[in-house]
Amino acid sequence: MTLNELLINVKDHGITVDPLKNRVKCNYCDKVVSGFSRLKYHLGGIGGDVTPCLEVPSNVKEMFSNELSIKKQVSLSKEVGELYHSLLPFKRNRSPQTESLKHNMMNLIETESSGTKRHLKRDDRSDNSVTESIPSPGRVFSEIPASSSRDPSLDEAKKCIGRYFYETATDFDVVKSCSFRTMIDSTLGHGKIIPSCEELKGWILEDAVKAMQNFVKDIRTSWISTGCSIVLDGWIDEKGRDLVNILVNSPKGAVYLRSSDISAFVGDVDAMLLFLEKVLEEVGVENVIQVITYSTSAFMKEVGERLTNKHRHVFWTVSASTCLELILVKFESMSFIRDILEKARTITSFVQNHPSALKLLRAYTRVENLVKSSKIRSAEPYLTLENIVLEKKGLENMFSSSEWRTSDLSDSIDGKNVDYLVADPTFWNGALVVLTAAIPIVRVLYLINKNNKPQIGLIYETMDRAKKTIKEGFKNKESLYMPFWKDIDNIWIMHLHSPLHCAGYNLNPTLFYTDGYHNDLEVHKGLFLSIIKMNGDSRVQELIMMQLQEYLRASDAFSVGSKCLSDVSPALWWKKFGEKYPELQRLATQILSQSCDGASKFKLKRSLVEFLLTKEQNCIEQQTLNDLIFVHYNLQLQNFETSQSSYISANEIGPMNNWKVDEAQSGDIEPSLMGFD
Repeated sequence: MTLNELLINVKDHGITVDPLKNRVKCNYCDKVVSGFSRLKYHLGGIGGDVTPCLEVPSNVKEMFSNELSIKKQVSLSKEVGELYHSLLPFKRNRSPQTESLKHNMMNLIETESSGTKRHLKRDDRSDNSVTESIPSPGRVFSEIPASSSRDPSLDEAKKCIGRYFYETATDFDVVKSCSFRTMIDSTLGHGKIIPSCEELKGWILEDAVKAMQNFVKDIRTSWISTGCSIVLDGWIDEKGRDLVNILVNSPKGAVYLRSSDISAFVGDVDAMLLFLEKVLEEVGVENVIQVITYSTSAFMKEVGERLTNKHRHVFWTVSASTCLELILVKFESMSFIRDILEKARTITSFVQNHPSALKLLRAYTRVENLVKSSKIRSAEPYLTLENIVLEKKGLENMFSSSEWRTSDLSDSIDGKNVDYLVADPTFWNGALVVLTAAIPIVRVLYLINKNNKPQIGLIYETMDRAKKTIKEGFKNKESLYMPFWKDIDNIWIMHLHSPLHCAGYNLNPTLFYTDGYHNDLEVHKGLFLSIIKMNGDSRVQELIMMQLQEYLRASDAFSVGSKCLSDVSPALWWKKFGEKYPELQRLATQILSQSCDGASKFKLKRSLVEFLLTKEQNCIEQQTLNDLIFVHYNLQLQNFETSQSSYISANEIGPMNNWKVDEAQSGDIEPSLMGFD
């Protein structure tokens, strides 16, 4: 199987709408089919007793069509006893050369299993595969021997090309493509720099692994001073397996450690606890400030309680993105909001499915289409609704135009329905109510997702400002904003809130030394609890309490620091102005150096891990894929870091007016409550 095939994850192109009946909806045409397997045939358009999708992009259709064709060929070859190899054509008879190749491969596998090459780690309580945190440079690569045939002057160029393949997870067979060779020749004028597939799997990969090991090692050294957060990124694959990626996040960057099939642990608190204990040991339990999980389940909550009871200085919280998306899902569970979003989908589906309507839309509005795509799926319906509201005047003009009135669509049932919706003032009033509540949460979600910098010092204030924005949007009428506040508070209290958030709010000088700082009991309680948990030594606790008074009074160096709050991250501020108070400085630096979000922002390709954690690979294939994933994931994380801003400033979460839906083009719509549950 080629690397390109591993990247085809059908779950990226459909969504489960009925888990009990295994019903799946296509992302492109909304057709519902029985399971993801039939969705592949639907998207590939090559039979399978299912109607082909007419809206699927051509590149996606081609991918699934190729995958299904190859599977069919493989199935046929097994039935007639043919030998299949991904780099060979199908042949009915085994040639002497093929038998020789098979013999050599068997010898390699026997050598691997006899112990001359290292094995993958396995959890002591399970047979589930686990990749090692840092691949050993001592592994055997399919390497081209170093000899006079190697031109050192071309090595760097080949390594750069290799990095491109590893970073993008591109199929190695691309190097054989005439188009690829033409591109290299036309841009660099030197076709000799194109590496072979064997080199990409051999010495070039070995060099990339070693370079990435050094990258990870360098980041590891920073954990001692800043602390770090273990990030669990879990999901359920098509086979029903519970899989998890383990990342470690710190101000110097996020790194990928390993992946594991934890199916055997789910429901078994002791087994899951033992698994996490090993992760803590590998990272260095003394360096871990918190564990950020992806799940709000009662099982994971119990695991977290058990873990933090044993390791008193470690906090357990749910990813902020996960919690914010849950808030949006909670909003959508209200029948009134669900109805408005469904009406918005009716409008967008009609326009998108009729070329003449789409042409009219582009003539009367400022947008190419009404659907607002987003990498955050839960935010997409609200962003699309916002798009519709912003184009209200244009839509009204479109459906009252002579072009529309004289078109055949205006006489259709669907056309009349959409025409009615656009002319209905209750739809527009309802849409503004929905946006007034949801857009502030969407803005917070995007703020957190846009980079990977420390956020704990801002999350408390950010959520508070979002709630205030919702309240002001409803003219401070309690009957209007309280249903939304209750949903927000429920998720905040049950899953998101951590004492670290209160401590971060208190110790963030850009918030503490301002007029807007709120001095309440919850904040103080969270700060004191953090001090006690993170420092078991009572003497150190007393020192921190005394030093804290100097910070609260803005005495000594803190007096100067209170006037120097711009263009510096909170953690760096403490390094500069907290030198005379080392115990408090260390506490503040470690807290303010942490993120509050999970791994969703990184968009790591899960299909690679799903393939790795199967038991169908031989030792050589599995080790090569292990190395490729280690390099690929860490390159993704490394590039994510370098492409983002240095830190989130307090200015980015205000003023609150920037968080509201832009009403400039929406008309004079007065929000009114219409049938809340």
